Amino acid sequence: MTSESPHKHEPSPDVSFLTRLIGTGFFVGYIPWASGTFGSLVGILVYLLPGASEPAVLFAIIIAGLVLGTPAAARIAESEGHRLTGTAEFTKRMFQPGHAPVPDPSIVVIDEMVGTWISLVWLPKSLLAVALAFVLFRVMDILKPEPARMMERIPYGLGIMLDDVIAGLYANLAAHVILYILTVTTHSV
Repeated sequence: MTSESPHKHEPSPDVSFLTRLIGTGFFVGYIPWASGTFGSLVGILVYLLPGASEPAVLFAIIIAGLVLGTPAAARIAESEGHRLTGTAEFTKRMFQPGHAPVPDPSIVVIDEMVGTWISLVWLPKSLLAVALAFVLFRVMDILKPEPARMMERIPYGLGIMLDDVIAGLYANLAAHVILYILTVTTHSV
């Protein structure tokens, strides 16, 4: 792992502009710290577009993100290796000990976008629900409870994407439970 900022490294010319556009979440992955958090914020901005929160549209966005993001993540990881920002390196050292066998460079944030979208499925479009899903997804993405951590071992970009899919599912379930409890306790008071 290296704490070199991802934008200090010259982009490999063998990775196309479109691949970088997709894989880095409209280039937000080049932000030198907390790029995953910024990728999640871009995911929320997409979710807030008119109509994007409708379940059928959101599922289409998720599927498109997976279909386009998986090969983009694989290609960028092949080019960049396991290049991490200082923030990502610290977080992995603290919460994800051990060496990740498959490269997952910090500039790839399409996986955070997809995980964020999954965390928002079937939630009310309210500030509380969106903020809750965002925070829960970031926590799950950082902690990577199993089987999310196990998914990181899958090669070819699929592991990069699937650990965030699992984190998004955990965050979605937790958000639904918390919102339900808040609703029940608010109505019973």
